[in-house]
Amino acid sequence: MKQTVYVFVFILFGWSINAQEGFKLGIQGGLPLGDFNDAVSLFVGADVGYSWALGELVDLGATAGFIHGFAETFQDQAVSVDLPNVQFFPLAASIRIWPSNSFSFGIHAGTALGINEGNDGGLYYRPIIGFLLGPQTELNLSYTGIQLDESTWNSANLGVIYTFPTGRRR
Repeated sequence: MKQTVYVFVFILFGWSINAQEGFKLGIQGGLPLGDFNDAVSLFVGADVGYSWALGELVDLGATAGFIHGFAETFQDQAVSVDLPNVQFFPLAASIRIWPSNSFSFGIHAGTALGINEGNDGGLYYRPIIGFLLGPQTELNLSYTGIQLDESTWNSANLGVIYTFPTGRRR
């Protein structure tokens, strides 16, 4: 058992990979799923945040963002129905694990404040898988869930994050 713990500690802190510490700016887009699938056609979002490297394998950070879901318009010959846009302001903590130089996985978790009328927001979570395209640019796939009072916002997302690195050298 003791050897297993030593191996685990070595793996966590011994690998020489590059965590992505610094100020982050990201954009994302995607398709709503589930409860909002019929009311919203697609959405766009933006995130800003900062991540601190806790060693070479783990990043811990804080993010804030904006999500805007574009409402569907239903039209019949006599009637046109415009549904309201759906908007959220997520505030979250984030954690990322870097098992290799170019691949990461993690989660953003916190709260999403509802911005549009009748939207109180709710619990926010966003599991994410990232692939580095360059030293500071990441392509990611994620899933967003926001637990509202009577429904749930779910979406499949594709995004890009750019990290402005800190001036520190490791």
